[in-house]
Amino acid sequence: MNFPGFTTHRVPVADGVRLHTLVGGTGSPVVLLHGFPQTHLMWRRVAADLAREHTVICPDLRGYGASDKPADVDGLAYAKRTMAADVVALARALGHERFALAGHDRGALVAFRAGLDHPDAVTHLALLDVLPTADMWEVLHGRSAAVAFHLYLTAQPPGLPERLIGAAPDLFFGHFLDLWTRDPAAIPADVRAAYLAACRAAVPSIVADYRASAGVDTEHDLADRAAGRVLGMPVTVLQQDWGAALGYDAAALWRAWAPELEHRTVDCGHFMAEEAPDEVTCAVRELLSR
Repeated sequence: MNFPGFTTHRVPVADGVRLHTLVGGTGSPVVLLHGFPQTHLMWRRVAADLAREHTVICPDLRGYGASDKPADVDGLAYAKRTMAADVVALARALGHERFALAGHDRGALVAFRAGLDHPDAVTHLALLDVLPTADMWEVLHGRSAAVAFHLYLTAQPPGLPERLIGAAPDLFFGHFLDLWTRDPAAIPADVRAAYLAACRAAVPSIVADYRASAGVDTEHDLADRAAGRVLGMPVTVLQQDWGAALGYDAAALWRAWAPELEHRTVDCGHFMAEEAPDEVTCAVRELLSR
């Protein structure tokens, strides 16, 4: 599926890795990174709106959608540091040394890492419904952690998670599309089918992305925390009220990483760019004005 007025590109960003990318609009660049279990399609309404005054860049992350899916031979192919470098290389290949960045879910973790590792490239940062990886693991405990069972499953050594998920991929990935959506009409049947087809074809790389969060991504976050590294650019975080459910102060956790923070709790499901696109678009526009 394409977005009206957008062009499709396959952009080399690393050895053997090209990102399937849609580009539309003119003006200052904004890169939009999708989450799980989705593709660039999740931004279809937000991207069209922002493209009225910005160049909007919507890639499929490595390992997802129509982008390349390299084998994870060293445990680093899907580190967020590696995926963040993809995003910077993508923007540069399209002619942009500096850009605003918005990410949802897994894409937000990539965006967070890009903001820490490439502060000269990322001008503004919007992060949707996620916590930094190290903080996420620290707030999951007891029976409440059952909501994140997939994090523990995909953290297991290579082989078992891939086989279990691959045995019934539509059931596994569809579970999250159903559970995390407050308004089912926000993800119409054709989009849902596209998500399931994309995930069905990407089980090993999706598991590798999650497995990295149980290992190298947490190590990188903890090292940055110990070194006192923070996000120096303006940051907006939109989240459901998971903190009330799991017993933590989400805004306080984010403020430790982002001194220039605007934190908002939203009244919609996890897939907020599809369930509340106007609210998300407005938040991004407000961020870009800071």
